[in-house]
Amino acid sequence: MKVQIFVMTHKKFNPPSNPIYVPLQVGTALNENLGYIRDDSGDSISELNPYYGELTGMYWLWKNYHDADLIGICHYRRYFFNGDGKLMSKEEYEMALKDADVLVSNAMYAPKSYMEYFGGAHNEKDMILAGEIIKELFPEDFDAFEKVMQGKKYYFGNLCVMKKELFDMYCEWLFSIFFEMEKYIDVSSYDDYHKRLFGFLSEELLLVYITAKRLKVKEGHIGITAEKAETVEFKRAMGQLVKMGQFSEARQLFYDFLKLRPDVQLELSDIKNEIPDIELILFILEKEKEQGITGMYAVSKNLSQLISHLRIVREIMKKEQNGEKINETDIEYINKTNVSEITRQIIIANI
Repeated sequence: MKVQIFVMTHKKFNPPSNPIYVPLQVGTALNENLGYIRDDSGDSISELNPYYGELTGMYWLWKNYHDADLIGICHYRRYFFNGDGKLMSKEEYEMALKDADVLVSNAMYAPKSYMEYFGGAHNEKDMILAGEIIKELFPEDFDAFEKVMQGKKYYFGNLCVMKKELFDMYCEWLFSIFFEMEKYIDVSSYDDYHKRLFGFLSEELLLVYITAKRLKVKEGHIGITAEKAETVEFKRAMGQLVKMGQFSEARQLFYDFLKLRPDVQLELSDIKNEIPDIELILFILEKEKEQGITGMYAVSKNLSQLISHLRIVREIMKKEQNGEKINETDIEYINKTNVSEITRQIIIANI
């Protein structure tokens, strides 16, 4: 049995050494060729990548690739991991799908119905339209759509592995819906992030398809090998502004950027969970500067070191708040780093 896992990417990265993992560059028609398999040859929608994201790669595989028994989709930094924390092997994929139709990510659960959850981050009308198109094209699947939208369960990131025959049937179903939606939808007012609406919609439509076709699911652990490229660039920009002492400018950029790209602060993007700490550091730095205090900035001009400093001080503040005894090492650190009253108040308010 031939197993081929395609790794969707829009940037250069270090591909896994296991030959079952094959990089596939998405949106190649609009970007520099990275030297990987491209999604702009043969029957292709590569030029629609700003609206479809990694789905342009899925479309290309559906229409142009026919040399695998099991086919899978991963991302350049997200993969299926085994119980030992390593990338799954050919044999492990075969075993996982021995008694299942499709391998997907571990289920996640929204705090409210998925329709409400989607509407909180995107345009709810787009998902409603998807349902109307499903009702028109595939009326037998509409009950599944309603059930999934009223529920809280979802799978993450379009990561999946299944037989090529099933993959092709799923793609035919999915792209039939989206191509019909294109006749009615207008994304001219959307920013670059939200224009990728078909990629966002498809994350939950996979569950709709699974539910409608009563497919047997195997859930797998998703491991992340690196932070999202946009998250890395965002942190780098924050670090440069901090180094130059431009704290107010950094705070303004912080909030402006998160409006455009809220995804950079998600747990699966900010895997070091540093963005909340960066927000707090920028606030402290700005307030201290306003009052002529150099407390935190005297510790370091390096943002990574300031994150470490903040975390140490916060743990000490937690001990104080919990009534625990502060040891000499903690007292020495607070005194040595000249922790200001402003820093104390802001950290305690955010514990």
